[in-house]
Amino acid sequence: MKYIKLSTSFNFGEVVSVIIASVILPFLPETPIQLLVEGLLYDFGQLTLPFDNVDEEYLKKPRKFNVDSLKNFMLFMGPLSSAFDIIVFAILLLVFHLNDAPTFQTIWFSYSIVSNLLGMHIIRTAKIPFLESNAHRLVYFSSILLAIIGVVIPYTWFGGIVGLVPIPFVYIPIIIFVPILYCFVALIAKKIYIKKYGEWI
Repeated sequence: MKYIKLSTSFNFGEVVSVIIASVILPFLPETPIQLLVEGLLYDFGQLTLPFDNVDEEYLKKPRKFNVDSLKNFMLFMGPLSSAFDIIVFAILLLVFHLNDAPTFQTIWFSYSIVSNLLGMHIIRTAKIPFLESNAHRLVYFSSILLAIIGVVIPYTWFGGIVGLVPIPFVYIPIIIFVPILYCFVALIAKKIYIKKYGEWI
């Protein structure tokens, strides 16, 4: 359920972001190959979820797969991640006046990976992550490693092959601090969701 809800919410949010950006921008926000590589890296992080710790409260009674629960979660959390994508677009366009397609695509590529991997820790538990609920060490390790890879890839030969370019240092804070802001807002959204629907994962 963690994997399914994570995947549907983030993928739904990213689809919405791509559609909005495609209308606003004179170029694609990410190329198809960049989206595939980004998704592959993020999926590697999710592959550690079968090893993850599960909160004791979640195991007190049997759980059934609920399509309505999945739909509610996707429609609630997906637009939230999309909203932060749009914040990144707005910063790049309105603050930095960035209209260079490769640089724009690379920033969003790295931001998306870092944001999704951080967001995974918010979504994996109904509690406050890192304080009230700790993930398995493999989940932590993969998240940190893949986030670093997501930022470093643009500086490598492989990044050049998929159309990424080295990110100027001035844009690095966007990749770091916007995902952190997303996590704090997602924590608040999580409380609202649980209060409304009486469940999380």
